[in-house]
Amino acid sequence: MIKEIELVLNPEQAFHLKNNTHLIAQKLRVEKNDLSGYSIIKRSLDARNRQVLIRLQLRVFINEEFNASLNKPTFFYKDVHKSPQVIIVGAGPAGLFAALRLIELGFQPVVIERGKDVSARKLDIAQLNRKGIVDNDSNYCFGEGGAGTFSDGKLYTRSTKRGDVGRILQILVNHGAQADILWEAHPHIGSDKLPAIIQAMRETIIQAGGKFHFGKKVCKLVIENNKAIGVIDQKGTQYEGKAVILATGHSARDTFQMLLDQQVNLEAKPFALGVRIEHPQALIDSVQYHSKTRSQYLPAAEYSLVTQVENRGVFSFCMCPGGIIVPSATEGSQVVVNGMSNSNRNSPYANSGLVVSVNLQDLKNPTDPLCGLKFQQEIENAAFITAGQSQKAPAQRVSDFLSSKISSSIPDTSYHPGTISAPLHDILPRWISSSLQKSLLVFDNKIKGFISENAVLLGFETRTSSPVRVIRDSETMQSQNIANLYPCGEGSGYAGGIVSSAIDGENVALKIASNI
Repeated sequence: MIKEIELVLNPEQAFHLKNNTHLIAQKLRVEKNDLSGYSIIKRSLDARNRQVLIRLQLRVFINEEFNASLNKPTFFYKDVHKSPQVIIVGAGPAGLFAALRLIELGFQPVVIERGKDVSARKLDIAQLNRKGIVDNDSNYCFGEGGAGTFSDGKLYTRSTKRGDVGRILQILVNHGAQADILWEAHPHIGSDKLPAIIQAMRETIIQAGGKFHFGKKVCKLVIENNKAIGVIDQKGTQYEGKAVILATGHSARDTFQMLLDQQVNLEAKPFALGVRIEHPQALIDSVQYHSKTRSQYLPAAEYSLVTQVENRGVFSFCMCPGGIIVPSATEGSQVVVNGMSNSNRNSPYANSGLVVSVNLQDLKNPTDPLCGLKFQQEIENAAFITAGQSQKAPAQRVSDFLSSKISSSIPDTSYHPGTISAPLHDILPRWISSSLQKSLLVFDNKIKGFISENAVLLGFETRTSSPVRVIRDSETMQSQNIANLYPCGEGSGYAGGIVSSAIDGENVALKIASNI
């Protein structure tokens, strides 16, 4: 017999669940010896009340052989060395998962990535953190694995209607991710673990017959009879295939310009922009867990905040408990910040984007497909100038931001390149800084201490999502006006994060198989 149950435990009991199987037996009203085994379906943390609880959904085997793989998806990667080729531009989640799915479907993926493989990419990121040197093609946004590789690896998504989230998570586990991502309510992998997983995915693709070309920036589409047949890189090398998948990520601004120049239909879309806010992790722990100190059985606490200010959304974004703030510029004349954390989330800091919705009517020339991109650039360039043309981040204490005054000093932060005191309230457009100021008062009522002398704002969080959409046909998933061109993932405006981008990549692969 197999039964599914919910078990509510305290954190210590849940941590030592293998030693507490008598609690499962009690719940089922059976003898402990009748239990053959169990698997976790879902685990979530409930901190709504003073007593923090762990809610577990379990699949329990009673007097029946335990089957740990029950209902897990299986994968068969064909030998595609001599199969028809599909060109994939970008080796982020959308591109990699599209490649794996294409192999299952009998196509040979050819992945073209402007950045470097993850090992070489690490060296460029170290240079960026230590010396403020930005490599335009190898950084926190560009390179194998995409922006998510060195940005925590959060896997939580609401895109369950778009595809099989469990399938995506299982593929990650099959390539080295910890199994708990299959059942955690808010799973994450960690920037220390993701590079090896990405490399393992690459090896699977190559072993099956797929190809990778790193350091190759696509500068032109090859279009014949209004149909995409390939791409050309910066050295003039041409790659041809049965279809072209665009999976370039949200920061490939030169690619958007190239598409516009080649008359691919684009449109501007809403996005969000703001700052990174950082607190001592101990403060967030104490508020969220209703205790002065965090139990050893609990993870670093996180939060999710949202409010409306004069009919405009303001919300936390990519919250990183036990994380650090990182420089995410893709050009040397920009300052951009983002957050990341390693798998153990043991930094003494908690950071999150705090961003304001940007609508098309807020922008100059809203009919220009690149108007949002240009707005982002203006903010990023202003931050760079304010920072003395360096990768230091303009910063301000939250209390001073509310009072619209420059901070006389900035507390220590997790941001390696350093900070410089600056009037963030003046650098940002007034409608953004005013929305942030009003929202901070609301959020301080939800998390006491959110406004404090030790809370710091760093500028600027501009790359929350793509401000551009490459318009595609809803049925075929091809570009609206160029056949065989398949925009997908976050950069094309159809996803928002690792899992939804991966699902979109898989869906495009399936469409290619049915359309060709």
